[in-house]
Amino acid sequence: MKTKIYIVASCLFLVVPIQYTEAQVKDPPPDYRQVIQPHHLREADVMWSKRIWRAIDLREKMNHPLYYPLESKRTYKSLFDVVRDGIYEGTITAYDPIDDEFLNPMTRAEVKAKLESVDTVMIPNFETGELEPMEVKTTIESSDMRQYRIKEDWYFDKQLSVFEPQIIGILLVAVKKDEMGNEVGNQALFWIYYPEARYVFANQLVYLRHNDVKITYADLFWRRFFSSYIYRESNVYDRAISDYASGLSLQLESKRIHDVMFNFEHDLWEY
Repeated sequence: MKTKIYIVASCLFLVVPIQYTEAQVKDPPPDYRQVIQPHHLREADVMWSKRIWRAIDLREKMNHPLYYPLESKRTYKSLFDVVRDGIYEGTITAYDPIDDEFLNPMTRAEVKAKLESVDTVMIPNFETGELEPMEVKTTIESSDMRQYRIKEDWYFDKQLSVFEPQIIGILLVAVKKDEMGNEVGNQALFWIYYPEARYVFANQLVYLRHNDVKITYADLFWRRFFSSYIYRESNVYDRAISDYASGLSLQLESKRIHDVMFNFEHDLWEY
């Protein structure tokens, strides 16, 4: 009898650690995450607001989570791959980059033609000495992305006493190449409407530098885990900073606009 009790106790001792170990394994991410809806904002509660356009330079290390991985993995994708796949699936709508009013939606065929173009170049034939046409296919991939430009509204809500932004849209900017594959500048691809894309971003994980906590692209934009600079603000002349400043003056003007917003928020509180 004592032998049986000893055997049962030994088995329980072995089972408990196994169950405890299994409990420590993180649950896989769900197939669908609900989007946190922003709080209701009454127009009467907005004491101050300003529309801002920002540029996210993907060459900066803090912005690398938006640029990498260059090849999609099972868990992680670059922001470009997420947007492109969403457009092809029909969950994200692309808009013509001619303006930022989201008035001219693009079809999937138009987006695909922009991302996968075929050009004809003349190549010399060394045997005949004549020029012959040759088709060159150019495909825009994640590695070709250079910037993401954000259109957003900053406002102060007197009801909740918060000063925060609302992202309106994101413009994808890629490198522009000639027929021979040489870089000749940047090109705007298309705008996406952020309130629509949030549902896709909320279900795609992104790798966070120096931290293995799992967050999504929606979390990244909500928590402002990116570095950017202001290149335009709302103004009566409807012009960007580059239209009236250049070089160091452009950087100083961008910093001045940032400081105006910072000082406004700082002056709201008394310490």
